[in-house]
Amino acid sequence: MFSFLKKKKTALFSPADGQLVPLSKVEDPVFSQGMMGPGIAVLPSSDDIYSPVEGTVSNVFPTKHAIGLKTKDGKEVLLHFGIDTVELKGEGFEVFVDVNDKVQNDTLLARMDRAYLKEQEKIDTLMVLFPEEKEFPSVEEKAVNAKDELFELD
Repeated sequence: MFSFLKKKKTALFSPADGQLVPLSKVEDPVFSQGMMGPGIAVLPSSDDIYSPVEGTVSNVFPTKHAIGLKTKDGKEVLLHFGIDTVELKGEGFEVFVDVNDKVQNDTLLARMDRAYLKEQEKIDTLMVLFPEEKEFPSVEEKAVNAKDELFELD
């Protein structure tokens, strides 16, 4: 058949080394109840944060605690670093990308100083959210490495 007519699926990759957990386990109701959309969470074991999708940077928050991405097929993705980290006003975060940069799963987006977050009594959970999606695969808790493909989205 016409393979070029097939819609390419969006692959979702782990943004960091750590433990993959369902969003429902995140210690903030805004995320755990899906108010920001469905997605995944990673309890990171390293400071480096990679792109969870192939696409383009659509937003770098001035407070450096979140980055918006748009996949090649137009899906909106929000990568949120930690809980209540907007209060840090950018402290503890270093961002390496700008709006309109093309990204792959091996693109280092940012570095989060997890030790600093702990000093500030902030939780360092990473959330990968899909604000416009309704259906989303369920995830099992497991150890993951940055850049690992987790699954594909329709």
